[in-house]
Amino acid sequence: MARQMAATRGNQLTNTSARLASFGLEDSALPPTMQPVREPACETLHVLSSLEEVRTATETVAMSGQRLISIMTPDLEPDIYDQAPLLDIIKRFVLGHSFAKVRVLVRDQARLVSGANHFIAMAHRLTSYLEIRVRASQFRALTAAYCIADDRAIVYRLRADRAEGIAGFNNPPIARQFLQEFDAIWHASGGEEPEVRVARR
Repeated sequence: MARQMAATRGNQLTNTSARLASFGLEDSALPPTMQPVREPACETLHVLSSLEEVRTATETVAMSGQRLISIMTPDLEPDIYDQAPLLDIIKRFVLGHSFAKVRVLVRDQARLVSGANHFIAMAHRLTSYLEIRVRASQFRALTAAYCIADDRAIVYRLRADRAEGIAGFNNPPIARQFLQEFDAIWHASGGEEPEVRVARR
């Protein structure tokens, strides 16, 4: 029995490592420049395989934020971001933390101007805390979607149209890697039309 359990566990670890490798995010293969310095050990990445897992992980990541939440999404996916629990977490985050900020990069403008998304409506009410930008044209072909809290926690999907992804609730190397990408796109996307920007600095 013990041997069988050990073999099963070994197979699970192998499968998990293979799935992480498909994202280019193997836990043990981070480049030296991305290794944490004098920080607590990083939490193991969790593989996500369903929309419910992605939704729960996104709520957990957002709940851990202290000053900054950065969201990359094609259109503020309603199955994730237009849900009451997450909306409540975001609202509590921006109202409960000094200098809190939520930044959102979207690919498509249509949902922004339609006003159909509750997240958009909240952004209109909390303009000092939430800012939404349409990605600059050179970045609109990107397929990834992610949510980053501060520079420590992340939910990442290689393709926004699929539920498969990973979550790290205490993994600064991975979170910072994609936060750098987000920052670069954010700064390159600052010249969109006035009606698209629902909040200003």
